[in-house]
Amino acid sequence: MFKFEDFSEKNSWNILSLLRKRADELGEKTFIEFDSGKSLSFRSLDDKSSKLAIKLRSLGLKENDNVFCFLKNCPELLVSLFAIMKAGGIFVPINTELRGKFLSHQYTNSNPKIVIVNHDLVEFFEKVDTLNQDLLGVFCVDHIPENFPLALDSGEKFNFDLIMNESLEGKEIKLVNEPPIHQICSIMYTSGTTGPSKGVLLTHGHFFSFAITSAEQGSLTTADTYYICMPLFHVNGLNMQCLGSLYAGISVYCVEKFSPNRWLSDLIKSKATVTNLLGVMPEFVFNTSPSSDDKKHHLRIIMAAPIGKDWGKDFEERFKIKFLQGFGMTESGMSFWEDLSEDNTIPGCPGYPNRDLYEVKIANPENDEFLPANKVGELLIRPRWPGIFSAGYFKMPEKTIEAWRNLWFHTGDACYFDDRGRMHYFDRIKDCIRRRGENISAFELEQVINAYENVIECAAIGVKTEDSGGEDEVLVCIVKENNTELEFDGFLNYCKANLPRFAIPKFVRFIESIKKTGSGKMSKVILREEGLTSDSLLLDPSFKKPLNKIK
Repeated sequence: MFKFEDFSEKNSWNILSLLRKRADELGEKTFIEFDSGKSLSFRSLDDKSSKLAIKLRSLGLKENDNVFCFLKNCPELLVSLFAIMKAGGIFVPINTELRGKFLSHQYTNSNPKIVIVNHDLVEFFEKVDTLNQDLLGVFCVDHIPENFPLALDSGEKFNFDLIMNESLEGKEIKLVNEPPIHQICSIMYTSGTTGPSKGVLLTHGHFFSFAITSAEQGSLTTADTYYICMPLFHVNGLNMQCLGSLYAGISVYCVEKFSPNRWLSDLIKSKATVTNLLGVMPEFVFNTSPSSDDKKHHLRIIMAAPIGKDWGKDFEERFKIKFLQGFGMTESGMSFWEDLSEDNTIPGCPGYPNRDLYEVKIANPENDEFLPANKVGELLIRPRWPGIFSAGYFKMPEKTIEAWRNLWFHTGDACYFDDRGRMHYFDRIKDCIRRRGENISAFELEQVINAYENVIECAAIGVKTEDSGGEDEVLVCIVKENNTELEFDGFLNYCKANLPRFAIPKFVRFIESIKKTGSGKMSKVILREEGLTSDSLLLDPSFKKPLNKIK
């Protein structure tokens, strides 16, 4: 078993040193296997990432240049991650569900020098109509498509697989080995509320803190195998699960997409002992038909966000498994964990703060005054060590200032502490929508809907339904031009072409106007209070749940 104190010195908190250490110790042991059949050993991940890093540097990639990674769960994503950091660049993983304005904003905002993309995702750049004249190259996984959209047309094209077979002879390029803990290494985009999605600036220390807390709280040993069914472009799938496994020196089985119907068979096949389920994912699993195989897995623990009151305990009984609840954010890392020594699982309670790394408070959101136990307020967090927290938002200083007030990071989450010091998640304060484990930018969603014919303006809000598992479904309240009709099939097809799948509205409501604040911003208070009304319509007819069943 690896000793966690091996990296007790904070100045060694970077995943490049970690990878090199594990490659030296474990060599050809399989680190990660994908359901595609492809795999990487600890050694091959180190070697391949060094080869790609040299190629990136030879193309002219400089320190702090952004590399846009539009990649599914595949070996190339991990190779790219370490290669970019070894080359001194900034790793920018992008949600592969993004389309239209969502993808365009993150591409133009990051202004990458290199793009790494699966060949079958290239076509989704067609609506990114800005020529990126700074682009040095585009690396395509599997093969290079014949036609490239304007946004990718200026850079030199490379077959990712062929690069891995190139000789390094005569290419003596010095790579980064031990970057400092506070150095920016990644930009991960999270949802915007009143504006476009924000690029969170993450440091080497922030990446490492995710890994070490995941490994320690899950008590991972070399006897464990991790099953990952979340996307690796997500901080939970990558930083917490994958890098946590790297820290512990254990093997990983990773699937391209989560499937509740395949979840159990994947677990049995992989002999996984640890996994993670976020948001409504565990409820989707629980809603599958019970099976005689429900207890034939090797799982000892499921790391999860706060579980639901109506199914959490039944899930543990059905599968004979223990949940380990936690709470974290892209900006902060994993700030709370349940104590495994306490047998009683409390739904919605992610446990105690990680006081070794963070300070936490509950404050009145109106005046930032700290509140006592059992009083609901906004959760505030700040790091005890420099370099283990996000460094703000990329090209958005005003958003950074807004989030960091009075020397505390304001999460926008409503919580309270009980008398024992455990945090209980209550609700959200911010104007954001959370669906299927994804944070949706209401602003960006509204921009897309507003561009549809005959739509004057719209307001997007999250609503609760009987089957939403405590998360949101999306309702868009639309003001349309007088005497016009909104043809549902055409509107639905437009949404599917221009929105990520998780952001497609489920409900539509037509209203005469949207109330504005004194500053001209939309006021959604009344719309949220009204929620789903009798005149709310189902956008997608495949959703069969009758409206009279909606809470």
